[in-house]
Amino acid sequence: MNKKNAVSAFVLSMAMVLTVACSNNNNSGNTAADSGNATKNSSTNSSANSGNSSTNDTAAPADSNGAQTAIQNANASDPEIKAGSSVTVINPKIPTLDPTQWQGQILVEQGTLLEGLYGYNQNHEIVPKIATGYTVSEDKTTWTFTLRKDAKWSNGDPVTANDFYNAYMYQLDPKNTTAQLWLSVLNFVKNSYAYHAGSVTKEEVGLKVVDDYTLEITTTLPHAILGDLVLAGAMPINSKNLQAHPTDWFEPQNFVSNGPYTVKSFTSNGELVMVANPNYVGAQGQLNRGNVETIHVLPESTVPVEVFMAGKTDVALVQNTSDLQYAKTHDLKSQLYTAPNYSIRYLEWSNPATESPYDKKEVRQAIAKALQRSPIVDSVLNGMGGATNVFASTGWPTEKLEQGLEENVDAAKQLLKDAGYEGGKGLPKLTLYIGIKEKDPQGESIALALGQELQQNLGIQSEIKQLNETEWNAYQYSGPQNGAQPGFILASGATNWSEPGSLDMGATQQLYSLGTLDAPQEATQKFIDWSKDVYYKPAIQQYGDPDNAKAGVEWSDWAALEKAAKDDIAFLDAWTAKQPAEWQPYLKQKGVATPAEQWQQIVDSWKNAKTDADKHAAFVTAWTFVAPNAPGGKLNQNALDVQVYYNTYSSQELLNLRMWQAEFVNALTVEDAAPFAAKVVNSLLDNAYAIPLFYQKQYFLVKPGVTGVMSNPWAWGNFYEFQYLNVE
Repeated sequence: MNKKNAVSAFVLSMAMVLTVACSNNNNSGNTAADSGNATKNSSTNSSANSGNSSTNDTAAPADSNGAQTAIQNANASDPEIKAGSSVTVINPKIPTLDPTQWQGQILVEQGTLLEGLYGYNQNHEIVPKIATGYTVSEDKTTWTFTLRKDAKWSNGDPVTANDFYNAYMYQLDPKNTTAQLWLSVLNFVKNSYAYHAGSVTKEEVGLKVVDDYTLEITTTLPHAILGDLVLAGAMPINSKNLQAHPTDWFEPQNFVSNGPYTVKSFTSNGELVMVANPNYVGAQGQLNRGNVETIHVLPESTVPVEVFMAGKTDVALVQNTSDLQYAKTHDLKSQLYTAPNYSIRYLEWSNPATESPYDKKEVRQAIAKALQRSPIVDSVLNGMGGATNVFASTGWPTEKLEQGLEENVDAAKQLLKDAGYEGGKGLPKLTLYIGIKEKDPQGESIALALGQELQQNLGIQSEIKQLNETEWNAYQYSGPQNGAQPGFILASGATNWSEPGSLDMGATQQLYSLGTLDAPQEATQKFIDWSKDVYYKPAIQQYGDPDNAKAGVEWSDWAALEKAAKDDIAFLDAWTAKQPAEWQPYLKQKGVATPAEQWQQIVDSWKNAKTDADKHAAFVTAWTFVAPNAPGGKLNQNALDVQVYYNTYSSQELLNLRMWQAEFVNALTVEDAAPFAAKVVNSLLDNAYAIPLFYQKQYFLVKPGVTGVMSNPWAWGNFYEFQYLNVE
């Protein structure tokens, strides 16, 4: 399957999944067979009746680099485990087996060690796993899932709705300060964030166990959630195990699996060994696993091809052009494969807190127009990507709706001249941020080529700054960073998973943080200051110290907080009332407690508190509800003070972008989402806050006799869905 066909298949699959998922009324059901068929029609050689994946046992024709499409597991149903068989794969480091963290373990948790209501088949399509079907309420917000009764945990327990409910509430617990709620369906569940912040009761969360085999999920707004149910954060946890080991249930000695494999041994950031789960029962009518008994997952290497050549791994990612060239010239072509990767490499504005000429739109546009991508793709990437000036690859739903800035060196020079910087005179050095070689193998070569083009075409001097893994991730995904210089991050815009909200291919990442894009420098600096400390020092001086166990015990301690809460709520109510009618469903969400109601619940919890410790705990909840920091020191962008500040400084254009973003993220179908996604992306393109360079291709090596290797097309790349691995 070539790049175009792969993306088209994904798009059709996603569109069909979401259309079916949201077309049911309160009286209509969706059976497992129906769900599966709805997601399979986009791929060849699939059987609507049997649920079988492609049964081809030969690879597709080679691409320009001589790579073929990986050979799928050809079994029509789950085969017998082959005693003594094993496969070794190199993948990103796994620090923990806790599936609620956005780290390398997500690639082995979803589908392999744990199995959710829904999962991916070999064509990356969403199919039922533990679920047998669902119904959706007339208002498209309440989903009722039925579970099959034959699924078991590795300890023999049945998999029930309680296991999903308890897993979700484990993450939502206000005491769980590390849970990443956006990493699953919980991002859309009614009152999930409010409960996590401690401002509503658990009974108000949109999760309900109807009976042992029926689970009800209510979303804040209509949202197509099947794509969110395949994610690691949406996996169940064995209820008995969670009760027995509430803080370390995920440690290897405690781990209980309901997926095709379970944990044999694990070393943090080292090797993970998985073995076939003898109690696993897969969904009927589809392929759920291969025949491999033991799977070894080794931590990523800087020389994976050498490891592969040494016979120490059966599957290895080709990370850079030199490795690809080596594979092409050392009799490895027959073992070289390629697969689509739904991601864009682009330049992301660094959002510095200091003023510079690069704040001018025309200067950034000149940079975007002066970059010549094809020579970089051909000479630097050696064909491991395709040039693009939009956030789309061939066949992507927004491809024809997006309008990138065309390459035109003469026009770029004129823009720079009109802005007062002819030939780059008067411009400071432009900083290009890249990751360390282990995480960003091609970054330095790409940045050097970009710098040369900017120098040759515009006279702009640049400097490359390499960031460690933590810094690089923060610069890309966590908003303005302290000390950032005017420039761009060589970022990766990834499609996190299959849903309409991913149509932007990561282009709108900056909109999730305050103080970005056209925000005044003061707002950017405010974001940085709010993010520095566990609790913002000026807020401590204003409201009291949450770390002081005596704070909030007396009602008089609440005076400043109460005044601020009432003032903020009055401001936000008045501001919301003035906004356009089409924004109201997002600003005033049906069934969700209002800020005033949440504040009153917090106050009531103090009034009903029996001990000083409970009164102090209520005070901390109130503090984080009003002031900028959430428990654990994370910036709380939903805090009342933050919302008031943001709504005060934001330009109308920035407000529009964020509301359009909300519309496509919460759209029910790809068709509904695409126009809004394109609107937002086009604004970012025109302002050159995001400058696409090329879409990426993934290459990898597989030893003969191994099939069912699943190259991950979503965020993190590499490999996933290891349960389909099969050996001859």
